Amino acid sequence: MLRWLMENLRRSGEARRARKAGMLYPESLTVVTCDEAGIRGEAPGSEPWSIAWPELVRVEIHTTDQGPWAADVFWVLYTASAVHAVPQGATGERELLERLQQLPGFDNEAVIAAMTSTDNQAWTCWERGG
Repeated sequence: MLRWLMENLRRSGEARRARKAGMLYPESLTVVTCDEAGIRGEAPGSEPWSIAWPELVRVEIHTTDQGPWAADVFWVLYTASAVHAVPQGATGERELLERLQQLPGFDNEAVIAAMTSTDNQAWTCWERGG
């Protein structure tokens, strides 16, 4: 019981700090970074992951009908052997989008369509060789 109480107090403190900073909680606990080598991400309770730019084969946006009570927009990044999802509101998400928009043929119209959706849907924003 004490462990549960301490965990809830910690989370409520994180939530207050996130709101104060204008960030979404718990989405902001997921951290994604980009550099010239690729994309790296980590989320609470998950193993860190990375994708080198040459390994990236497709970028999608998935939306759900769960907002605003739960995360409802996700960047889904595909390699030949793995799939990684980054929620909208993740720390570094804005920088991720800016970098993804530099990919040749990136479809910004798909981003706009996804951002106006309240349904369970997926849009392909970019595909290697596509």
